[in-house]
Amino acid sequence: MNNAQKFYINGEWVEPIGRRTLDVIDPATEQPFATIAMGTVADAERAVAAARSAFASFSETSKTERLELLNRILVILKRRNDEIGDIISKEMGAPVCMARSQQAGIGLSHFAETIKAMEAFEFDYMQGTTQIVHEPVGVVGMITPWNWPINQIACKVAPALATGCTMVLKPSEIAPLNAILFAEILHEAGVPKGVFNLVNGDGPTVGTVLASHPDIDMVSFTGSTRAGISVAQAAAPTVKRVHQELGGKSPNIVLRSADMETAVSAGVRRCVDNSGQSCNAPTRLLVPMERMDEAIGIARRTADAITVGAPADPATDIGPVVNQPQFEKIQELIGKGIVEGAELVAGGPGRPAHLNAGYYVRPTVFARVTSDMTIAREEIFGPVLAILGYESEDDAIAIANDTPYGLAAYIQGDLAEARALSRKLRAGIVRINNSAWDGAAPFGGYKQSGNGREYGKFGLHEFTEIKGVVGYADNEAIS
Repeated sequence: MNNAQKFYINGEWVEPIGRRTLDVIDPATEQPFATIAMGTVADAERAVAAARSAFASFSETSKTERLELLNRILVILKRRNDEIGDIISKEMGAPVCMARSQQAGIGLSHFAETIKAMEAFEFDYMQGTTQIVHEPVGVVGMITPWNWPINQIACKVAPALATGCTMVLKPSEIAPLNAILFAEILHEAGVPKGVFNLVNGDGPTVGTVLASHPDIDMVSFTGSTRAGISVAQAAAPTVKRVHQELGGKSPNIVLRSADMETAVSAGVRRCVDNSGQSCNAPTRLLVPMERMDEAIGIARRTADAITVGAPADPATDIGPVVNQPQFEKIQELIGKGIVEGAELVAGGPGRPAHLNAGYYVRPTVFARVTSDMTIAREEIFGPVLAILGYESEDDAIAIANDTPYGLAAYIQGDLAEARALSRKLRAGIVRINNSAWDGAAPFGGYKQSGNGREYGKFGLHEFTEIKGVVGYADNEAIS
């Protein structure tokens, strides 16, 4: 990759100011396969200056001009989709087929949904004699994670471009190469100089600059709650807008009206998808207490049938987790589940027996878990499911809401029952009966899962300021 040790600033691939580099590790082999440059404070400030300079002109472009730009980007994203998927698979371990169709494919969906939402979006309208105007929020600092990298890049960059913002992106240094491909696509599409800038680096260096810089008007962050708190603290002195999508510990309530086989097996698979590395994964499965044994049997069979293996193998269901620290954290939490008395139903410590290298984790299910156990409270971010029992629907709601997080929740069973219960769950998105992903639905969390919403028209609102021009229309008749 020609640009791996460069940054994209002011419409050009430029040499970094510092000399620090970092190896990118293939989690399937534990070996480096690329090297990137790591940005300094000076690199980040250079990118912020470019974005600030470009804002004056790009913020005044027309809706038509920006729609044409988004459509050009979408065309090139489609052409390079498999290339993006392949590099994501290499960086963070997702199976190749899944990386192409879901990891890279969701980036396409976000641009398509943003275009659709933008076509219907009213940037200005009249409210009596007052004009209401949606204007770009300004220069945006974007800090994105490694687990769904293009997903989180696209759902920030697309609405920022749509609303006339300029930006500096710091992708995760763990999975940075897909962002370099993305920058190449934006360059080919003709994004004006300085509108989009990319600087690789770590959070304490580049991330802190973006969060604290007085010329950054908004910081949009996706990552852990711990890191999100640091971003908010760094942003506070400049009173910039802070948008955060953080951690989760999502409940999946199986109602008595549900088909247990369908609900539990789907719940296990959805939990371990992407090797469990999804902030909205349904990691707490709530089942009626009297059907716990039945649920355990289904969960065991489902987990044991999941194939863990090399990302390039078409038979693989889940690949490795992203790196050694993540592997070790998951192993520690599996150990805590055992020590604290949860019933180990499937999986457990260590790699699958047929794999002697790579950060592979056995799909693990614990049952008879209680809400005070560590595995029921902490975000594990691995293929580990906790099954909890409930006595009544009120009990299920209380257990589901007994968490500092509130990103997502799931309900399986009778539709009318599920609709009623959805209003009682303190979560930003509720999915009923294994519903398909909706790229136009608002995405974001309650409580310590963050603030603000992404996707579709909700993303457009996040990247705008609202201005009221009072007396814009002739009000003589009124006065």
